[in-house]
Amino acid sequence: MKKRKVVVAITGASGALYARLLLNELANYQPLPEEVALLFSDNARDIWLAETGTPFIEKEPFKIFGIRDFYAPFASGSSDFDTMIICPCSMGTLGRIASGTSDDLITRCADVMLKERRKLILVTRETPLNLIHIENMKRVTLAGGIICPANPSFYSNPQTMDDLLGTVVSRILNLAGFNNYKFSWGKS
Repeated sequence: MKKRKVVVAITGASGALYARLLLNELANYQPLPEEVALLFSDNARDIWLAETGTPFIEKEPFKIFGIRDFYAPFASGSSDFDTMIICPCSMGTLGRIASGTSDDLITRCADVMLKERRKLILVTRETPLNLIHIENMKRVTLAGGIICPANPSFYSNPQTMDDLLGTVVSRILNLAGFNNYKFSWGKS
């Protein structure tokens, strides 16, 4: 079985708690992905600190790339990264992806995923949505991306905040092909 190479991008949208749980799940997934590249938008670390109460601490198995590092391997379609997850995905990032504007490494990598027909998952957090947001979601979906709103489910009867967040993170990992069925309808 081919080892997975995944890019996780964290933007400045509210939702750092989802990103933190997603990274914890990926760090503990077996078999461990061959590589997990990590990107932060310009203000994502500030939002991380505001929402989690602690600064992001670099740890294995993640390799952090600068937002302007266009020499990162996944900035090219010739790389073998197979999945990109943007969690949370701001509406600004969604709009730039939908319009094909590759002005930083997050949007360039998303463009690569779409053009190479690889998996691109955008975990959007904005509410309510305006027509521009909806049209941008439509464009990304038609181009092959997956829009996964960070809407938790309640049928698993979550008891803690992490349980609630976990319903979304489990869905993200399933969409990414990691078969993480912790929270499924009808599963006890």
